[in-house]
Amino acid sequence: MADANAERVKPRLAATILLLRDGAEQLEVFMVERHHQIDFATGALVFPGGKVETADAGQSMRPHCQGVDDLDDDAITVRVTAIRETFEESGVLMARPRGQAELIGAEALAKIDATYRAALQSGDTDLRTLAETENLTFACDCLIPFAHWITPDMLPKRFDTHFFLASAPDDQLALHDGSESVDSVWTTPAAALQAEADGERTLVFATLANLQKLGRSPSAREAMAAALGGAIVTVQPWVAKNDDGEPMLCIPEEADYDIVRVPLADIKG
Repeated sequence: MADANAERVKPRLAATILLLRDGAEQLEVFMVERHHQIDFATGALVFPGGKVETADAGQSMRPHCQGVDDLDDDAITVRVTAIRETFEESGVLMARPRGQAELIGAEALAKIDATYRAALQSGDTDLRTLAETENLTFACDCLIPFAHWITPDMLPKRFDTHFFLASAPDDQLALHDGSESVDSVWTTPAAALQAEADGERTLVFATLANLQKLGRSPSAREAMAAALGGAIVTVQPWVAKNDDGEPMLCIPEEADYDIVRVPLADIKG
């Protein structure tokens, strides 16, 4: 009999950024709607992000990153991926002119966007080339670890995803790319969750759970302070039956989410 574990798909390393800003009533987070023809989370409202590419490797990117002196290469890699994917999907680039304290402004970003964004999406260039050509360093110090989720091992497409919080740069405009994502919105966590409940939006389980946790904080500053003060507990959901024999998707209580068990039939993605 074949070993069942041998058939499990190894998760792909991935990363995402929850871009935050303060709204009139509560903090807001930037989200994009996935294109209906891509092969993961089609049509869902998600945070900008995606899988690690070879060129994101922390060993080669370390000289082009700030705030990484105490990080190992793997930790740098996921931050580089988060920055690259966020730029590709939203046009926001967490980078500084080398030697400067402020993130790049709108004028410089417009030129970089026109030259590099599509080429990054197609794989014709990478962030190292961008950094060396434009004399930039990537602001890994602006990314605050928020969550770590691994897709359940029974699924055919799996990701090992690191979630980060970052304050959206004041002088940069976030906008979906029109290819992988077809719509974008700044929304409060409460509004996104209500839109999902009303059937107006689709949220996969990890997104929904992280919106609930994010919604505990009234401001971006408080959300980032809470993330800095908390521990990251890896979440890899599993299935167990309740007392009625109903399959439930479960996550560890110590991960500190609003829900720890949900009927498997209710799960979207």
